[in-house]
Amino acid sequence: MDGYALDDEPAADDLLLGDGSGLSAEQLSRAEERRRRRDVIEEGAPREGVDIIRRVEAAVIVGVQLPGRTSADVEASLDELEALLDTAGAEVVERVVQRLDTPQAATYIGGGKVGELRELVAAHGADAVVFDDELSPAQQRTLEERVKQKVLDRTIVILDIFAQHATSREGKAQVELAQLNYLLPRLRGWGTALSRQAGGRTAGGAGIGGRGPGETQLEVDRRRIMRRIAKLRRDLKDYARIRETKASERERNRVQVAALVGYTNAGKSSLLNRLTGADVLVENRLFATLDPTVRRLPLDDGRDIVLTDTVGFVRKLPHGLVEAFKSTLEESLTADLLVHVVDASHPEAESHIVAVHEVLEEIGADAGAEQLVLNKIDRADPATVEALARRVQVELDADPVLVSAHTGEGIEDLVERIGLRIPGQRIRISAHVPYARQDLVALAHRSGQVVKEAHGDKGTELVADLDVRAARRLRPYLDVDVFAEEPEDWERETGT
Repeated sequence: MDGYALDDEPAADDLLLGDGSGLSAEQLSRAEERRRRRDVIEEGAPREGVDIIRRVEAAVIVGVQLPGRTSADVEASLDELEALLDTAGAEVVERVVQRLDTPQAATYIGGGKVGELRELVAAHGADAVVFDDELSPAQQRTLEERVKQKVLDRTIVILDIFAQHATSREGKAQVELAQLNYLLPRLRGWGTALSRQAGGRTAGGAGIGGRGPGETQLEVDRRRIMRRIAKLRRDLKDYARIRETKASERERNRVQVAALVGYTNAGKSSLLNRLTGADVLVENRLFATLDPTVRRLPLDDGRDIVLTDTVGFVRKLPHGLVEAFKSTLEESLTADLLVHVVDASHPEAESHIVAVHEVLEEIGADAGAEQLVLNKIDRADPATVEALARRVQVELDADPVLVSAHTGEGIEDLVERIGLRIPGQRIRISAHVPYARQDLVALAHRSGQVVKEAHGDKGTELVADLDVRAARRLRPYLDVDVFAEEPEDWERETGT
C-alpha cells in the first residue's frame, strides 16, 4: 500500500461526472466498488441525528506496540484493521507503528509521530487517520487539531460496518444505539464548524462568554440524541420480550439448539448452508452476517435440532458493541451446544480462538458445551492443520472436527459429533471401564455429564448422565444393564 497517490485513483464520485475514459480497468473497478459500498451506507445505515462517519476514501492507519505485545501482534492487528476498512469502503495508503511504554494522555502517540502523521496525510492526500485502538473524545479532538484531518478509531469503523450489514429492525436498532452512545461524548469535537460562544449584544445581553449559536446547536443535538437513545432502548426491550416468548415456546416443545460461533469470516454461514441446505448470504468480507439465522438440522439418530448462525467476533471488539448486541448473541447463551468454527487456513487461527473465548466469557456464554470445528481445511496445508489440531487438543483439551464447508469433507463426522454432544434422553449409568477402553471415558465426557470418575487397579469407575446412544456404547461395562430388555436396539445403535 505504501506510496499510493490519490491522483492515480479517482474518487468514486468522479465516475459519475464522465465516462471514465483514460482510466484503467482496475481503477474503474476499485472506484466503482467504493461507490457501491458508500451507496449502501447512505441508503441502509441508520443516520438519525448527526452522521458519525463522513466519507473516507484513503486512510492512514496507526498502531501502538505496548509492553507485552510483539511487532507480529501489532502487524496482525493492523492487517485486520485494513480488512475492516476495506469492508467499510476505504483504502489504506500508509501504516504507522510506534513503540510506547504507555499511551500518551493527550494524543495517544508521541508528539514526533503526530508531526509525521500530519506529513503523511498531506503527502498521500488521505482524508482520515484511523487508530487501531479506541481513543478518548479528548484525544480525538487534540489529534484532529494537530493532524488537520479527520481522526477515527477501530471502534467507529466496526460500528460503521455493522450499520451497513444490519438488516432486521432489531439489528438496525442495536447498531444505532451503539453509534449514538459512541457519538454523544464526541459531539463537541465533531462540531468544530460551529462557533462556540458569542459575547456582548450577540449573546442577547448575556455578556462575554454567553451562549452562541454553536453552543445552542450542540445542546439541540445532544437532546435529540438522548431522546433517540431512550426510544431505541424501549424498542429493544420490546424485541427482547418477543425473543423470550419464542424461546419459551422452543423450551415447551423441547427443541434443542446448536449455535455457530466464531471469528468473523471463519466460514460459519457457509457451514450452515452445507449442513442444512440453507441459502444464507456468503461473502468473503468481515461481518457479512449480522442478524442471526435459524435453520433445522436433522441428526443421524432421527432427532431434529435448531442450528443458528450468529455474528462473528474480532479482537478488540468494543465493549459497548458487545453490550448492544447481547440480544443477538443470546442464542449463544441459551444454546445446548456451541459449535465454535475456526478458519484453519488463517495464520492467526489460535489467537482467533482466544478472542472468541474472551467475548463468550464477557457475555456469560463460556460455561456450556463447546465443539471446536477447524474449517477451510481445503485451503490449508494438511500438516499445518494437523499441527493446529494437536495444539488445541493439548492446550484447550478440545477434540476438534476437521471440515471443509466448501468441499463437504468432514461434514458427516461433524453431524455425528453434534448428535453426540447434544444429549437426547439422558439416563444415569454406573460402569467400570477397563483402561484399554478409555475412549469410552472420553466419550462420556464429550456427550454427557460425568458425576464421578475414580481410577482403580483394573480400570475407571464411572458414574455419568449420558444420552441413550452414548450409554449403550458402554453397555458391556455397566454395573447394572439398563438395556437388558432391548438388545436389538442396542445392537442396531452400536453396530455390533
